[in-house]
Amino acid sequence: MRPSSSPSDTAGLFDGVLAAGDVRAAVADAAWVRAMLDAEAALARAAARCGIAAAEDAAAVTAACASLEVDPGELGAEATGTGNPVVPLIKRLRAAVPEHAAPLVHRGATSQDIVDTAAMLVARRALGLLLADLAAVTELTAALADRHRGTVTAGRTLLQQALPTTFGLVAAGWLTGLDDARRRLIEVREHRLAAQLGGAAGTLAAFRPSKPGAGDEARAATGDAGPTAGLAEVAADDVGVRMLGAFSAEVGLAEPDLPWHTERTRIADLAGALGAAAGAVAKVARDLVLLAQTEVGEVAEGGDGGGSSTLPHKHNPIAAISAAASAAQAPGLVATLLAAMAHEHQRAAGDWHAEWQPLRALLTSTGSAAHQLRRALTDLRVDAARMRANLDLTHGALLAERVAAALRPALGTEAHAVVRAAVERGDLGTDPAITAHLDPDRLAALLAPETYLGSADALIDRALKAARR
Repeated sequence: MRPSSSPSDTAGLFDGVLAAGDVRAAVADAAWVRAMLDAEAALARAAARCGIAAAEDAAAVTAACASLEVDPGELGAEATGTGNPVVPLIKRLRAAVPEHAAPLVHRGATSQDIVDTAAMLVARRALGLLLADLAAVTELTAALADRHRGTVTAGRTLLQQALPTTFGLVAAGWLTGLDDARRRLIEVREHRLAAQLGGAAGTLAAFRPSKPGAGDEARAATGDAGPTAGLAEVAADDVGVRMLGAFSAEVGLAEPDLPWHTERTRIADLAGALGAAAGAVAKVARDLVLLAQTEVGEVAEGGDGGGSSTLPHKHNPIAAISAAASAAQAPGLVATLLAAMAHEHQRAAGDWHAEWQPLRALLTSTGSAAHQLRRALTDLRVDAARMRANLDLTHGALLAERVAAALRPALGTEAHAVVRAAVERGDLGTDPAITAHLDPDRLAALLAPETYLGSADALIDRALKAARR
């Protein structure tokens, strides 16, 4: 296939930030054309498998699909007259095969069969790359969770310090979100990416025997000439249904129960799983950016990147920033794909076409987000000393809940107000209203963050065990 100069196949100005990693190339124009040709080759082989085409012709079509050189830009230009790029592709393919095999090209299919199947192939191949990055980030977060299970840090709610936690538990939370998103994408990839074959109106009519009355013999064998007589027997050996199964097997995608030309839940499932993965990545990326702030300084990205054009001292968490930026594009793209689900009648006028670009963009943005997060986590520097120091910024306020609970037997419901007043004055550890009931050693123990971590260690173990399942 000739290299294309179309924008999706060449490196763009913003691709290093927003289209990083291997997914961009896997969904580029050349990849779509390759997938369409793979679908056409599988269609020919399926016809031979079902006995409605010669094996020699199928081999000729397959060989032509493998070697045909196509400029995606030319296909795109010619598609303006037909509404999709399949028609000009078929023209080239028929010209590339021996004359005896030309009638087999695209036999029984419609353009949407090829584009939808190509979309599923492109998605399946791209998801393999995306899942590799997600698997890597789950491993990296699992390692952080285990390594830092004893690294005490501030748990923050509404962007303010709340209670002590451990950085290991923070990372375990990242792990569960990323792993859940990864598992959902695997499920969609294995079970919801299906071949598409229905013909012009989803009836597979072009594969039925052309002679009048075909199938009457099977109906007569049941002894019932009614309108549904022999339906099971006919369906069991229906050539259209056999073609659907054979085509699915040849192209390597799940076999649908019916053609899904205007039933787009498969696209919705894919979009939803990608959006959820982008959201899981964005959560981690946002946390990393916040933890890397100068005033916090608890993590930093490794490497020499992150510099500023004007400020020599800057070391920005640029991989995490890029991950967040890539992921931020996903929700709008998911919404576009969901909005395009209302395909009218048996073939849609516009909503089908509206899916192509946002689906590619969603795969690209989510793939880029996962790739950039992998970069951010690979050489992440965790400053445990800074985490511990930040716990002392509030002079024990993070343990106010614990102190109030210890005072409750003596002060009852007034304990909360007493502790709150002490926190506001900044003398939680020395306030006479508190020390009158808690001796210095007891109070010091209550104010030790390391001793108020709840079930953090057990929760980390649960997260690690779930990820290994």
